[in-house]
Amino acid sequence: MSVNKEYSNLVRLGDYITQRREKNDNLSVPIKGVTSSGFISPRQKGANTTLYNVFYKHDFVFNPARMELNSIFLNLEYNQAICSSLYEIFYVNKTEELLPEYLNLFIKRDEFARYCWYDAIGSARNYFRVANLQDIRFPLPDIDTQQELVDTYNGLKALAEDNEALVKPLTEACQAYIVDCKKKYPEVELGEYIVELDERNTDGKYTIDDVKGISILKKLIPTKADMNGVSLSPYKLLKPNEFSYVTVTSRNGGKISLAINDSDKTYIVSSSYKVFRSKNAKELLPEYLFLLISRDEFDRFSRFNSWGSARETFDWEELCRVTITIPSPDVQQAIVNLYNCAEEAKKIASEAREKMKTLCPALVQRAING
Repeated sequence: MSVNKEYSNLVRLGDYITQRREKNDNLSVPIKGVTSSGFISPRQKGANTTLYNVFYKHDFVFNPARMELNSIFLNLEYNQAICSSLYEIFYVNKTEELLPEYLNLFIKRDEFARYCWYDAIGSARNYFRVANLQDIRFPLPDIDTQQELVDTYNGLKALAEDNEALVKPLTEACQAYIVDCKKKYPEVELGEYIVELDERNTDGKYTIDDVKGISILKKLIPTKADMNGVSLSPYKLLKPNEFSYVTVTSRNGGKISLAINDSDKTYIVSSSYKVFRSKNAKELLPEYLFLLISRDEFDRFSRFNSWGSARETFDWEELCRVTITIPSPDVQQAIVNLYNCAEEAKKIASEAREKMKTLCPALVQRAING
């Protein structure tokens, strides 16, 4: 939809907003910068703020030089605050007809950012100011419909924020549980509980679609290798609940590329990778082992114990020397459950954030179509 496309229910934005031009006379209020995702602390410390602009709750604050990046934010947090004098501020002057939160749905779209880039004016730097907003046309349904659309957006936003708030305490509880196990249980060498595997794709059962690479994010990923003309018969099988890692740790940002196959499918990985599993999955749960060896501490250990000249590698023998604590299966499962809850919260929050990107245009389109 073009911002100024003609529809019968479009109105002129300039008839509903007023620029705020109040300067600061209260040094005790918060000082804020603005980005597309929210307010931030100022980068310049100790600046003279007497010329800074004042803004209030429900004001829109934006950086005229960064509007192509959607550097505009609706203030719903501060009763009063100040921002750089380079920023511009406006507010809705007819709140009985236009909800600021509804206008925010229209503004927080990629399409609006593109329009700002198109309409900005300048020489060394282009600026999009309050004056540029005046003749923009936007859909204005009745106030109840506006509230319904805002509530829909806020519901998804709350889902993301609530789950994001859960991630930190769940992750911290999981890590604290692991640390507590070190105090209660003796440490044993990992080599006593794992076995290296070397089953190959000799019969050609698995194809290019089954090839996986491993990332430093501890995940299986589609291979990045050029597979044109490559024989898959030497590739190693990676079955469910089995682990694989890349021995080379140099030029990896201090991390080891390692993953568990947590699916119910069998994949194949490069013959240069190491593949292993827990000898007894009831005694040492694969999910619990993965938690231990996917931690930052293990990244540091594997990097420190990597050896070589041109390339440094973390060999199988070094992995076997790693010491771990093995609590009872019930305790292992409890730790895994905490981790899974944190991961599920991350997933829900991420999916909600992704949906929010498309929800604003969808809600605006609904407003246009009535």
